[in-house]
Amino acid sequence: MTRFLTALLGAAATSDRGMTTGEPGGPARRAWSEVHEQARQAAGSLVTVGGVAPGEAVAVLAAEPVQIAPAAQAVWLAGGSVTMLHQPTARTDLPVWAAETVRVLKMIGAGLVLLGPPFDPLAGLLREHGVGFLMLDELAGGPPLATPVEVDESATALLQLTSGSTAAPKAVQITHANLYANLSDMAAASGLDPALDVLVSWLPLFHDMGMVGFLTLPMTVGAELVSVTPSDFRSRPLLWPELISRYRGTLTAAPNFAYAVAARQLAHAEPGSLDLSSMRFALNGAEPIDPDAVAAFVSAGAPFGLRPECMVAAYGMAEATLAVSFAPLGCGLEVDRIDAEQLEAHHRAVPVGAPVPDRPTRRFPLLGPPLPGLEVRVVDEAKVLSEREVGVLQVRGEAVTARYLTVAGPVSTLDEEGWLDTGDLGYLVAGQVVVCGRVKDVIIMGGRNVFPTDVERAASTVDGVRAGNAVAVRLTAGERLPGERGATRRETFLVVVESRRAGDPDAEREVRRQVNAAVVSAVGVRPAEVVILAPGSLPKTPSGKLRRTATRELLRR
Repeated sequence: MTRFLTALLGAAATSDRGMTTGEPGGPARRAWSEVHEQARQAAGSLVTVGGVAPGEAVAVLAAEPVQIAPAAQAVWLAGGSVTMLHQPTARTDLPVWAAETVRVLKMIGAGLVLLGPPFDPLAGLLREHGVGFLMLDELAGGPPLATPVEVDESATALLQLTSGSTAAPKAVQITHANLYANLSDMAAASGLDPALDVLVSWLPLFHDMGMVGFLTLPMTVGAELVSVTPSDFRSRPLLWPELISRYRGTLTAAPNFAYAVAARQLAHAEPGSLDLSSMRFALNGAEPIDPDAVAAFVSAGAPFGLRPECMVAAYGMAEATLAVSFAPLGCGLEVDRIDAEQLEAHHRAVPVGAPVPDRPTRRFPLLGPPLPGLEVRVVDEAKVLSEREVGVLQVRGEAVTARYLTVAGPVSTLDEEGWLDTGDLGYLVAGQVVVCGRVKDVIIMGGRNVFPTDVERAASTVDGVRAGNAVAVRLTAGERLPGERGATRRETFLVVVESRRAGDPDAEREVRRQVNAAVVSAVGVRPAEVVILAPGSLPKTPSGKLRRTATRELLRR
């Protein structure tokens, strides 16, 4: 039996901890031993009714953690691998979603979808496309699987679909060895104590942070979990800190935008209504970290006992299973302030002790040292770079996947020495990782590297722009501006923002003026154009991140 399955079964047999779901309407708790018994029954049905064979990919389309937990474990007990499908929303074009889903299922070789609420009505659509499925409630009641199906460490445990900045689907192949390594490393780096810690999460389980970090990890080590859905958080963001307060949560995680949302909610919460003093590990990851958003969250949470040192900046990616680095415990958010000109023109991170008038600086969070089983280095085209030299980040270790599955077939992710090119620009300082931006998104103007996040944060400060809904779109020489106004003669960029003032010509004109001024003030260059869209127009990934490439395609259309 693999190390991952051994740990999973060990937690089920010995732990009295479990998962609470159903908040805020009807909370219910199940011990991990109960989840395991459900999983054994479901695994028996998967083998006898579903015909799942060792090594087979099984897709899951469901929203409720109470159903996903035993379903995922059942697939692993039956010797299969789990793929969480991207979920349609109210605005999804269902025929397009169905075609893309069929394409994904063929890519990963999955012949079976496990379907659960609220997606039961999609059964007919799957049937029309010849997709085999079982309803999750049909898996209960059968004879339990006596023993797990034997697989080895190289067997696939998860096929994590990428967030999808392009139209081509891709799945990261995570083996049992990859998964066990990253789970062990994260538990060690976070100081996780299954007997004491309580994890609280609303993260989507089709995203690696939710599936690996806030379902598989507590289920494998036997830690207490309180889990709700993203829609629960979106409909009432204050639910997140309320659950931390109610259940004495000690660990949580979210992308940066969620901390910004929570800060606004906490600022209006009734004094004395919450107690956040139990929180010791609040991870911020999955998207660029804005120090101002973190400061606002910490400030808004302070009256409720939130300690600033609980904040943990992190770096991760599905290709490393989940986590690459965690900031040291108890330090809070630490920021490296560097000279902007040295960064943009000379690719060096030269520290600046304090802001200096007329000397532009950039602030980047320190993301901590690599987790125990991983290595990180910085390279350019010719060599490995030294500390504070900016280049491409590479990562190596047992948690790093060896290949992608694509529509064209498997693709290796590693070079001959086992290094994965992350596609991120960054540097190392005192052993800690710093990320500056994505290589493909960097805008080169006048020999300078302009980072989209700097542009987007500046645009988001403008009154009338929806916070966190600004995208800098790179245009290379020869590309046309929106409206076929002619091709650009050099590399430049557009700024695309959402605003409730869209459609009012005078208001739009003022928003454009202010966005231009804010961007010039922040980065010293002017966008070729500012495009204003109505709220809800910008393309986003299923996990809520803005999609720059898709925004470019939207403008072209």
